[in-house]
Amino acid sequence: MPMICNGVRIDDSFAEAFPMQGTAIIITAPNAKWALQAAVTMTGFATSVIGCGAEAGIDRELPGEKTPDGRPGVRVLIFSMSGETLQAQLVNRVGQCVLTSPGSACFADLAGEERLQIGDNIRYFGDGWQVSKKFGDRHFWRVPVMDGEFLCEATTGLTKDAVGGGNLLIMGATWASTMRATEAAVEAMNGVEGAVLPFPGGAVRSGSKVGAKYKTMMASTNDAYCPTLRGAVKTSLDDDIGCVLEIVIDGLTERAVADAMRAGIAAIVKLGPQDGAVRIGAGNYGGKLGPFHFHLKDLLP
Repeated sequence: MPMICNGVRIDDSFAEAFPMQGTAIIITAPNAKWALQAAVTMTGFATSVIGCGAEAGIDRELPGEKTPDGRPGVRVLIFSMSGETLQAQLVNRVGQCVLTSPGSACFADLAGEERLQIGDNIRYFGDGWQVSKKFGDRHFWRVPVMDGEFLCEATTGLTKDAVGGGNLLIMGATWASTMRATEAAVEAMNGVEGAVLPFPGGAVRSGSKVGAKYKTMMASTNDAYCPTLRGAVKTSLDDDIGCVLEIVIDGLTERAVADAMRAGIAAIVKLGPQDGAVRIGAGNYGGKLGPFHFHLKDLLP
């Protein structure tokens, strides 16, 4: 039986999430505009490991007093299923999207004995003119570029305790009301440190299920939650639901994912069913695939 909170129905269900590996970096620039531009470009096409190799997002913007070089910055999180894939994605994205961005610099922002290369790899772009610098226990590379130099930390920490695939299903009567609830949840969840929402603007309309009629497809449309298929499939939707949107959450820790889901649920419930969602659910696979189970009843405000 669903629970009712401020008129919003909450499914007695759970989001099923998976172990991932992740890291964090800080990108700085002469001003906030260009720091954000580099971060947005780096995290593009990083919505799902199924097709993108990595999942990434902007954790938060940082004032100069909270960055290593005293300039405006952005903290970026990036996740993948293996350290090897994460290493390749990190170097490709920093090399193609941060090195190329005017005025940028790149710093590690995760501790740990296990390390991923950043500058240790990208330094070769300097064609022998790169310079190694050490400050205390931190190692940097200065790579000459046409607007000056690209300062990049040699390595950053790797965590194997990251969690990917936390999620909320937001169900409303119309697209507009469902989007209002989703945007309220995204805004609240973006305030949780250590968690990111990798899909466009934090929302995804193409929720998926495992498998498909076509053998080449690993995943396909979640038909049970498609309003236009009501009557043609075994639906999971009530008669008053005309639209479903999903928010997917990745975090450096299990707690970060739980805190983000809690913040999102609170924002949806506060908005209420008149202006937002009528029901909140979560996607899972019966608990058979992912070891992390985030029960909605445990996350209610």
